[in-house]
Amino acid sequence: MQDTESDQPWDVVVVGAGPAGATAARHAALGGARVLLLDKAVFPRYKTCGGGIIGQSRRRLNDRALATIEADLPEVGFSHRMGRVTRVRTEVPFVAMVDRERFDQANVDAAQEAGVVFRDGANVRALADEDGRTRLTLSDGDELVARIVIGADGSGGRVGRYVGAVMAVTDLGLEVEVPRRPEDAATGVLLDWGPHPGTYAWVFPKADTLTVGVIEQKGHADQTRRYLDDWIKRLGLHPTDQDRSSGHLTQWRTGDSPLRRGTVLLAGETAGLLEPWTREGISFALRSGEWAGTAAAAHVAGDRAALDRYESQVRSELVPEIDAGAQLLRVFTRFPAGFHFLISKTPFGRGYFVRYCRGETTLARAFRHRWVRKVTGWLG
Repeated sequence: MQDTESDQPWDVVVVGAGPAGATAARHAALGGARVLLLDKAVFPRYKTCGGGIIGQSRRRLNDRALATIEADLPEVGFSHRMGRVTRVRTEVPFVAMVDRERFDQANVDAAQEAGVVFRDGANVRALADEDGRTRLTLSDGDELVARIVIGADGSGGRVGRYVGAVMAVTDLGLEVEVPRRPEDAATGVLLDWGPHPGTYAWVFPKADTLTVGVIEQKGHADQTRRYLDDWIKRLGLHPTDQDRSSGHLTQWRTGDSPLRRGTVLLAGETAGLLEPWTREGISFALRSGEWAGTAAAAHVAGDRAALDRYESQVRSELVPEIDAGAQLLRVFTRFPAGFHFLISKTPFGRGYFVRYCRGETTLARAFRHRWVRKVTGWLG
């Protein structure tokens, strides 16, 4: 079916209703486009994610999404191989926490308020070009036609494969949700730089739960699971305390991975847009989603340069962040103890981490410091 009113082609079809997709759909609708938002899951749905909201994300949230923030945290604790914790605390909170089930639903609700038609439980099976438009075939046999398609259907999504997205690295994240006890009244995030190259673990406190997880490059599933088990024990938690246990693949793009095929765009995780060191992706999803939706509406309105501008904006504003994060990851992988010392013990490292979380600076901006370029180039 096309919708309840007509069989006319959609101006924009967005595939995937996470932060990138819902944001893209909302901005396309605000730009005057007739928009359909699809997701294969039935909403609301659980999503494996730490749920950290940094300043770059927060300033782009709609009112509904802002209302889902469960905690504003002024503290982060760092440890190396589950050793002694060094805490960094500020007077003003610098990172917020959301539950992704509520957060994603809020973004979908905001998109619908802007005029977007939302259809969940709709899995895209195939895409095909038809004289400059795109025909989408769903698993239930329904077919849709769109002037513009925005792919935001996640790691390994159908639209990403259609465009030909190429990923440089894929990670496996494992996570559990644990009920928060009175003695767990932590005021901040806890991060552990792990025992294996490039790994780290986290605790993100929410209103009623603790999100506990680890991440490591894909290909070491048993090792990653052992790290999570050891981390849970180190925290004094018991396996039976877990409300949920889940896994998720995260990935980032190669330098020449395409962002577009004709009038089919990629945004967020589907495009491999995330910061490789922390694996933070929500801010990339919100920014690329906003730009993709705006460009799609402009193209439909007759601006034939809009899609080119979207690609240029991603390459000029987001790709340098990915490159900087990849460089930091290389240093962290080779010298985790030294990296831990820099972040947790030095005024520059502590201050820059807090400013980055607040959205006052970027990782790419750090590389404008001559000594940062020199040291990371030598170490990485």
